[in-house]
Amino acid sequence: MDVTRNLMSIMDISSKNPIETGSFAPWSFTLWPPNSIRIVDWNIDRGLRLGGVIEFLADAKADLLILQEVDMNAKRTHRLNVAREIAQKLQMNYVFGCEFHELTQGPRSSPAFHGQATLSPWPLSNGRVLKFQQQSNFWRPRWYLPDVEPFQERIGGRMALIVDVNVAGRWLVSYNLHLESRGDSRLRQVQLGECLRDSKKYKSTTPIVLAGDLNLNVAQFDAVSELKCEDFNSPFTDQQVRTTPAKSLFDRGSTIDWIFTRGPIRAKSPRVDTSVAASDHYPLSVTVDFG
Repeated sequence: MDVTRNLMSIMDISSKNPIETGSFAPWSFTLWPPNSIRIVDWNIDRGLRLGGVIEFLADAKADLLILQEVDMNAKRTHRLNVAREIAQKLQMNYVFGCEFHELTQGPRSSPAFHGQATLSPWPLSNGRVLKFQQQSNFWRPRWYLPDVEPFQERIGGRMALIVDVNVAGRWLVSYNLHLESRGDSRLRQVQLGECLRDSKKYKSTTPIVLAGDLNLNVAQFDAVSELKCEDFNSPFTDQQVRTTPAKSLFDRGSTIDWIFTRGPIRAKSPRVDTSVAASDHYPLSVTVDFG
């Protein structure tokens, strides 16, 4: 079993590939690969309501979980390694990619991290982080700001976690995105474009799932045209269901979480579970048929 090693060494935010992996799925033998898999994408709000998150994900019985805003060793989430907690409870494999070193959430001797996690009962491999070249300067530490929680000072930057998934001999590539919440929509579209350029490394016959918190309603911007030009499609573009709850009479929620696919796979049965209250985002799910 691959378990957490020293936090300082494995989550060196300056390294080219700051990831952690773990394997908790029991060994199994599958004679024939499934014709379809179920995928859930969800920004879990750091795992602050982890019990509710795990309860929903256990009931979802998904083959692939694509999660954003996942804490590791942060004070606000009781020093838990959230990705590993979920993987252990659900008996899955996981890859965690570090997005930020959270300076106000842990001392130097025991640092706290924040990022994305991809989980599956199927084998995961070749995990890598694509740190976006274009970033906001909003999060960087400033000498005149105290190291206290409201200022949320961080080292790192927004990124995509890319992982290969082996579904009983059928391979697909998962892009787990978290685009910048600060700045304007142009910055988010530029970051999305970096992912699309990276995806060109794969043949057109390679199944790709691109999902995450884009902080952008792609249907209202040029991003959807760019995605379609690269043969990415989503059943959610016709739904326009809000993926975050209403905060007030003037903020009725946003449509900013998405699942797209490319290649010889087809996503169907899109669903946004608006009854789930374990995060400040709703979980999305699709069934993906292999061609």
